[in-house]
Amino acid sequence: MVISRQRTKLVRDIEEFRRDAFQDKLSLDRPGGSLPAAWFLGPKAENEDFLREMITLAIDEAVKARHDFKPDDPETFSVEELEAAGFNTGRDLFKSRFQEVLGFLRGSVPMASYRNQSHMYWDTTLPSVVGYFATMLYNQNNCTPEASPITTALEMEVGDDLCRMLGYTIPDREEVRHGAIRPWGHITCDGSVANIESMWAARNIKYLAVGLAAAIRHDPDMAPARDVTVTTLKGKRHRLLDLDNWTLLNLPIDQVIKLPMRISRTAGISEDVLKAALAGYSIQDLGLLEFHRRFLPDTPAPVVMTPATAHYSWIKAGSLLGLGRAAVHGIRVDLDARTDPVHLRRMLEDCLKEGRPVVQVVAVIGTTEESAVDPLHEIVKIRNEFRERGLEFSLHADAAWGGYFASMLRESNLDRQHDAARSDEERAEIERQMVRVFGVDDPDGIPEPQKLKDWAAHAIFDRRNAMFAPGLHLNEYVRRQYRALKHCDTITVDPHKGGFVVYPAGALCYRNGGLRHLIAFASPVVQHGDIAQSVGFYGVEGSKPGAAATAVYLSHSLIPADRTGYGALLGKCMFASKRFYAGLVSMAGSDDPFYVTTFQRLPAEKVGASRTDVRKQIAMIRDKIFAAPDDDHLMAALAKDFELRELFSEMGSDQCIVAYTFNYLDGYAQNRKISRLNEMNERMFEAMSMQKFSDDGVPEVDLLVTSSSFDPEVYGQEFVDHYARRIGVNPEPGVGIKFLISTQQNPWLTQTKDGDFTPKVIETLGNIARDAAAYVLEQHKYDHGREYYRGASSPYQGPDLPSPAQPPTNPQAIAAKNTGD
Repeated sequence: MVISRQRTKLVRDIEEFRRDAFQDKLSLDRPGGSLPAAWFLGPKAENEDFLREMITLAIDEAVKARHDFKPDDPETFSVEELEAAGFNTGRDLFKSRFQEVLGFLRGSVPMASYRNQSHMYWDTTLPSVVGYFATMLYNQNNCTPEASPITTALEMEVGDDLCRMLGYTIPDREEVRHGAIRPWGHITCDGSVANIESMWAARNIKYLAVGLAAAIRHDPDMAPARDVTVTTLKGKRHRLLDLDNWTLLNLPIDQVIKLPMRISRTAGISEDVLKAALAGYSIQDLGLLEFHRRFLPDTPAPVVMTPATAHYSWIKAGSLLGLGRAAVHGIRVDLDARTDPVHLRRMLEDCLKEGRPVVQVVAVIGTTEESAVDPLHEIVKIRNEFRERGLEFSLHADAAWGGYFASMLRESNLDRQHDAARSDEERAEIERQMVRVFGVDDPDGIPEPQKLKDWAAHAIFDRRNAMFAPGLHLNEYVRRQYRALKHCDTITVDPHKGGFVVYPAGALCYRNGGLRHLIAFASPVVQHGDIAQSVGFYGVEGSKPGAAATAVYLSHSLIPADRTGYGALLGKCMFASKRFYAGLVSMAGSDDPFYVTTFQRLPAEKVGASRTDVRKQIAMIRDKIFAAPDDDHLMAALAKDFELRELFSEMGSDQCIVAYTFNYLDGYAQNRKISRLNEMNERMFEAMSMQKFSDDGVPEVDLLVTSSSFDPEVYGQEFVDHYARRIGVNPEPGVGIKFLISTQQNPWLTQTKDGDFTPKVIETLGNIARDAAAYVLEQHKYDHGREYYRGASSPYQGPDLPSPAQPPTNPQAIAAKNTGD
């Protein structure tokens, strides 16, 4: 009890620290500072001196803190004793071994290079680097506030800021006192652990009401709660004990979260009694198998639904939580690698008919290979439809990669301050300029016109840094999905991906923070007391670095999680990605022995346009977007041309990962075999990845990408066949198609000192493609023939298949020829 009282006081002190004296300094809901150029060390270590200064300052402060704490305490040893003991020899060995490691590290992936497009990472923000370094010297452990009072408070602030960025509203204390739902977020080591935690919470809330009802029926100490009532999905109030198991399994999530507290308060059952009773009736204690055996013997096993493209952490979660890998059901994806809502409806319909509990439905907000955003807006509508029919489930957004792109749509506090100070005349001018520049007065469909005026202000008067309003780089479909994030029960987001923060820093945010209590073994169920303001009692992890909290906190403090900070950065990345996409569809020349098909379809393709219209769109992209000499020229063209602006917004991926596949030509003959296409792309990947470890210097690779394969077992045969036909190869049952992946997470790819670096990337990619095509042709030089001419020609890259007497020409050359170039 003494320890508990001490811990409670400590946590209250932390809460007071956040709320009172230091709130203005601590809060992340305020404008950031400095310029984007100061946020990174830079591809060529441009901010080297500043980093040295900050690291030195961190060391000085850590040393001073050791001296200032109990200054009269004795030293362990003196410098003279160290020298007498030969410590200099030890230092020499230390330095020698350290230099060996430094030499090894020179062979690491050159993360900050313009040529690194391999994964969802780039340079890390200077605030996160120095924040992590400084805190590392104090070695704080955020497992409990008593081991990390300061960094625990920082993590709480980060959790709130992530919630705000993703669309959750943080109510004030008075609103919470009157019943407002309080979101909550915390840092995890990565997105996989956050995903596992979300399924853990979803599983526990799914079965809580069944366990509580059983405890009330069978435990005499729970008898006073026999008349407790709940509101069902149909909006009617019933006595808990009058409900059947199916209804108990499908009570509204928010109702179930507050049920233990209501039982304690209305029935007068103490915290200790309730906790002891639940120990014998909760899935947390009994496990899934025993729980079903005792209380749900006739209920089918539960399921979790994820898109086929979902991260492998989901099957890990199913296995770890006792649901089993087989319980994680894959939802079919459409031709853009997004969840198929029709198939989701069919799967939910089957569960409803079978009486099968649905624990969780997952929407991916940015797949790791295609950067595809699932139709969350439609999924929310589907959930509402099934709620009306009595089926409830937790909705999770796996936005590990895509979460930070929400900042592109988030208004900043500075916007609101500026807007309040503007005159009516200035507001009218902004509206007029918006219509002139964007051609519309509502580019994002956001109903609040005042916000739109601020967007125009940024787009017109801060064009260089904002790269137009950042949200305009997200296509209309994607913006709609981000606005639906606030309806999700839980959201995974990784600061070490879209937040440019040093590893490890994932995060999980809860729409209703009360849900986290269902996974806290160390906590009482009702009066959460001393842990209510902690972060370390929740989730999968035990010990966790306080340095990660500081890294994210300091980064968010200087780079706000809104369109003036992270939104501007990611807007630049989106801009670079679209220029790269333009380069891909334009890259092959008339004499090149290859062509490339982007997985992300052209806007004209998506609406079923004719071959002629597709070629016209390729020509427009080549001549007006990729050919623009620099960003200013391109933005000037976009400002004047509504059609071009619309094309720019809609083309490319949902975020900033582009997937593509190369194929080769032998003279005029187009390869038709998937095996040889795969051979070519594998050869290219080997040339653009670090296949060998070197301990004597920096990597010599010219470009870094990654690769994957569209496997029919995952994506479906129809999906793979469609992609094969677009490429112009013959579909083969059960055979996957390899593709290359480029991630444009460098905000300055198009704004180097020498201008746009994208043409250099495209040129390098083309050289590697030529070498790979020559290699495959050499490998199969005696095995040519009719396979080159069999099958339908790609509608995207080439014309209808001609007879051998009139062989096809290079697809990009065809596009140019048919548009008069």
